[in-house]
Amino acid sequence: MFSQKVEYALRAVVHLAHEAPNPQTVEQIARVTKVPQAYLAKVVQELVHTGLLRSQRGIGGGISMVKTPDQLTLLEVVNAVDPIHRIETCPLDLASHGVRLCPLHRKLDNALALVEEAFRTTTLADVLSQPGENKPLCDVPVTPLRQVSGRS
Repeated sequence: MFSQKVEYALRAVVHLAHEAPNPQTVEQIARVTKVPQAYLAKVVQELVHTGLLRSQRGIGGGISMVKTPDQLTLLEVVNAVDPIHRIETCPLDLASHGVRLCPLHRKLDNALALVEEAFRTTTLADVLSQPGENKPLCDVPVTPLRQVSGRS
């Protein structure tokens, strides 16, 4: 349903949100997110161009977020690189349908509306704070400190 570009953009901003406010190089982001560096550079450039990320050259520079993780929604990221296109008129250009969608295209548009709303109401902070065994972009579950140290 989502393009590879959207997947890569979401991986990049989730990583940046996790590391915020520390800037990261494209090389660092690519390594953690398992995205080809050359392709990621183009995606990051789009996110910088749309104002979601900032890029700073030089020592201490890198890519960083413009908004805090609790201010940036998944929908903003998606729309920056490959917007969700709702179905407003018959995709088959059938004159008899016009703006009255057939049952199939109405169902498809309703599903798109649900995804759009879910992404509109989900921030990067929400994604990072989800309870569970797996953390975004981590290979192994994070073990609570008390289990590591043997304390209860």
